[in-house]
Formats: sequence, C-alpha cells, structure tokens
Amino acid sequence: MSADAARRLALASAGFAGRPPSGRPDVRHFRRVMRQLELIQLDSVNVAARTHYWIFFARLGDYDRDKLDHWLWRSGEHFEYWAHEASILPQDVYRLLAHRMRSADPEGRAASLMAQHPGYLEAVLEEVRRRGPLTVGSLSDPGDRTGPWWGYGRGKIALEWHFRTGDVTVADRPNFHRLYDLTERVIPAHHRAEVVDRDEAITALLERSARALGVGTLADIADYYRIRMPDARRLFPKVLDRATVFEVEVDGWREPAYRHVEAGIPRSVEGSALISPFDPLIWFRARALRVFDLHYRIEIYVPEEKRIHGYYVLPFLMDGDIVARVDLKTDRGAGVLRVRSAHLEPGRPRDHVARRLASHLEGTASWLGCRSVAVEERGDLAGDLANRLS
Repeated sequence: MSADAARRLALASAGFAGRPPSGRPDVRHFRRVMRQLELIQLDSVNVAARTHYWIFFARLGDYDRDKLDHWLWRSGEHFEYWAHEASILPQDVYRLLAHRMRSADPEGRAASLMAQHPGYLEAVLEEVRRRGPLTVGSLSDPGDRTGPWWGYGRGKIALEWHFRTGDVTVADRPNFHRLYDLTERVIPAHHRAEVVDRDEAITALLERSARALGVGTLADIADYYRIRMPDARRLFPKVLDRATVFEVEVDGWREPAYRHVEAGIPRSVEGSALISPFDPLIWFRARALRVFDLHYRIEIYVPEEKRIHGYYVLPFLMDGDIVARVDLKTDRGAGVLRVRSAHLEPGRPRDHVARRLASHLEGTASWLGCRSVAVEERGDLAGDLANRLS
C-alpha cells in the first residue's frame, strides 16, 4: 500500500472523507462521529475552545455546542473513564474497561491520603451515597488544594480514586466541572452486570482501535485505549485470528501495519479542518509524523520564550494534507478570534493555503460567537493570512 493510500484510509476512518451535513448538525451526526472514533478525549484547556468541541467541529462544521454537551452528558448514552487519558465513551464499552477498575491499586496521592487520613476515602464515598451527585467543592470536607490551580485537595483525590475504581462516575459536567455520583445510579445494570475477562476485554479494545484507525502499527493500535505493549503483543494474534484485521505493508513505514477489513480507501479527501492537539488523528505523535509528516509537540507547558509555534496550536488539514498550523485564542470579551501565530508547513502552496485558511477561520470565528479574526505578526504565514482577512 502506498503511503498516500494509507493516509487517505486513515482520514476516512477518522471521519474526514465525507461531506459535512448540509443542514444544522444534530444528534444523528454526533452519534456518527462517536461511532467512528469510539471515544472522545477530554481536556480542560479552554483558550480557544475545549478539545471535544474541536473534534466535532472538524467533522461536522458549525453546530450547537450546548446541544452536544447535553447529548454527551445528559442523554444516558455515555460514561467517562480513563480510556485514552480522560475520555467520554459509549456506555456499551463500560464492560470492556471494568477490568481496569477492578485492578486499580492505590499509589501516589491516593496511597498518601489513605495513610495520612484513615477513613477519609470511605467517608467521602458514603457522603456521595447519601447526598450525591456532588462536585468536589460541595463535599462537607473537600480539603485545601496542595498547589496552584492544578493542585489536588483531599476531596479531589478521594473522588478521583473512587472514579478510577468504578465506585463513582461522572453524572454531569455543569460548566465542565465533574459532578460525581454512585456508578450504580448512572450506568444501567445491564452494562455493569456483564463481567468480561481481562484478556478478552483487551482483545476487543484492540479490535475496536484497529477499526477506528483504519490502518496502523501495533503501537498505534495499542495507544488508542492506552493498552500496554506487552499485552498488545500477546493478544493481538487473537485479533488477527478473527480475520477482522490483516497485515499490510505501507511504503516508508518501518514497522508492519494492520488494516481493518471495513476500512475503505477514498479516491480523494477534500475539505478543510482545524485539528485539536487531542484529536485521534494526531494524538499519537509518532503516527502523526509517519502518516502526515507532521512533527507536532504541544507547547502549553513550555515557557513562552522557548515556544516554536505557540501555546495552543491547531494543525490545519486541507484536502487530506496538513498544510499549516495556527495558535488560536478566543477573546470572548472583545468578540475576536485571535491568531497568535500562523506557520506554513514546508513545501505547501502559500497563497492557496492562506486563502483557504482565512476562509476557514472566518467560519470558525462565527461558530465561536466571534465577530472578527485578528492575526498577530508571528510565523511565516501570518502576513499572507492577515492580507486575506483584511
């Protein structure tokens, strides 16, 4: 298989081969994206928009974010867990992740809390049972944070531990804050009752990963649900035995690749999209480099003076190729979508990319409720982009 065919196959499997809906996207379209991707990674960074919004916007275009949130957290169709980092998934996957909950061992913060405050974990769980659903702040004794905004107080540590073990889950996300409740009051009994053997669950997750990716190496497939490579190597032969995945050779790939039998290769991929750093298309950086020749590193935690491309950088996908990247910030008070930097990928057509990106940013600004787009003078594409938007 050529590298170009593998890229088109990967894009199609990730939901980029079809045309966006002609009308306003609704729950039917949201469900289609979830079926294609299997899970949506969550992240609290909101400098432009939270990542789950970008993931749906990249595939559907302009939609109502409140309707998406209602469907994700209040329809009864999903649950949150540590799948690919913090993620939201269809409830029928619960049985395949239950083995992680059963095998959770206290370490780090949770172990320290157990040692320093005996009985506190049990008291928090009882309070959720009696008063839930609860946020961390509504606990009777949430404790003080141990550091700046990312620091965890006792209540957060306790609730996150019970979340990891499956005793509590997320019942809702008002203002994106987790509202914790007993799992038995959120996940229907028929999803919780089925006990799946660990090896069988991992095998099923590998199979689902392969379908979501379309084509990938074993490392790509294992990363999707954060499966340890020793487990992936041991159990992937079972996936091959089921004949839903077969080995292929991709030009330029050093490792064997595996293609799902349902994955089709479109003749072309058209359209444009801004890709979140946490989109399945690029979240595994080794795969992004191999498939798109995109060397991507998120620079949120890099000191500003050492950043190369910016704080929250979204690659720009145009007709099946990553052609540029922009650092975006939504200035909600001023109603402006600010492009803090814009960089062209090497060898891409500057004028054509600037024109398409300018048009896409105008549509993005409208979706975000901004009246205009402002480009700052950073990056080798900034001047061309500013001229197109003036």
